[in-house]
Amino acid sequence: MTDIILAISGKPGLYKLVSRGNRTLIVESIDEAKRRFPAGMRDRVTSLGDVSMYTEAEDVALMQVFQNLYNAEQGETKVSHNEATDEQLVEIMNVALPNWDADRVHKSDIRKLIQWYNILVRGGYTEFVTPSPNYDYNIAEGAEAPAEEAPAVEEAPAAE
Repeated sequence: MTDIILAISGKPGLYKLVSRGNRTLIVESIDEAKRRFPAGMRDRVTSLGDVSMYTEAEDVALMQVFQNLYNAEQGETKVSHNEATDEQLVEIMNVALPNWDADRVHKSDIRKLIQWYNILVRGGYTEFVTPSPNYDYNIAEGAEAPAEEAPAVEEAPAAE
């Protein structure tokens, strides 16, 4: 995803960064209306690229979680964020992020994840993670890519 997607505290939905003004950001809503407006210094703006979710090991970028969810759902989720039961929320998280930390990820976080994911899919976003240029996609599944050799480092002679 090359667009910078933003969440603005106190405003519903998600927004795409269009331009930067003098002490403001010009944003456009990701919906049918495509409303543009300035987000000022008093607005709490968060880039979704900076958000991550807790797991049992390392935190995982939210965009990777969206990509996992899209790979499984191939479109919008089958349940709405408002109508999902606790069991459905856990099921969705197990698909999107199998080793998520159930103690630190709250139900409200999962509801927000579903809401944002559906907004992005409705807005035409289907590729959330940019493919890595160093990864060989022609490798058979299950096989690992050969590691690139690190350039030889010449050691400095020890001082006597």
